[in-house]
Amino acid sequence: MRLRGRKGIRESLEEQQDIVVLNPKEYKGKWSSLFGNDRPIHVEFGMGKGQFISQMSYRNQEINFIGVDMYDELIRRASEKGRLAWAEEEVESPPNLQLALMNIENVEDVFEEGELERIYLNFSDPWPKKKHGRRRLTHPRFLDKYVRILNERGEIHFKTDSVSLFQFSLNAFADYGLQMTNISLDLHAEGPNEEFVMTEYESKFYSQGMNIHRCEAIVGQEALERYRKQRLSKYGV
Repeated sequence: MRLRGRKGIRESLEEQQDIVVLNPKEYKGKWSSLFGNDRPIHVEFGMGKGQFISQMSYRNQEINFIGVDMYDELIRRASEKGRLAWAEEEVESPPNLQLALMNIENVEDVFEEGELERIYLNFSDPWPKKKHGRRRLTHPRFLDKYVRILNERGEIHFKTDSVSLFQFSLNAFADYGLQMTNISLDLHAEGPNEEFVMTEYESKFYSQGMNIHRCEAIVGQEALERYRKQRLSKYGV
């Protein structure tokens, strides 16, 4: 992806230390201290322009959110959307949102083992060519990283418009031994599903009549036990 950013963009980001983290490695194991509380931490890897993570932070104020991307310009746009999402509140900046400039390859240098409760992967690059398979964010080598940084309540929530990436991801989750649930081949079949916040891409694809595929992969033992109890209550098995 090539982005043409505004002049002085880095200076702009440096002036937004209340919401932008340019040195995320310094906070490994210390993200709760940055937020000033011990609330669960949810992270979106590859947040794009930040619509999803911004709206999630406003709708779920009891949770801390971190949006991650490797492009200065996307961090800038996300900071604007984050502040806009909270515009009606009397706060200087979103109290439960941070935007981290980093490469997802380096997640283990930024997050301690068990530091996160949930990871969102929304409309990641499908890397359709077989030779590029290792770059897909649901490839086993990335799953290795996610499993280490997620805690006992850990889950991965995944959305894509790509049939091939969805098939690949379901197989990757299954081969890794992760329990999957809430699998949907057409998330908005009956109109916009208000339960889920849309990303910019999602809104665009939905308006074009494209199917949105979604699933959740359960990582943590506590999350797995909760799933089993819910299944027993619902189905008796």
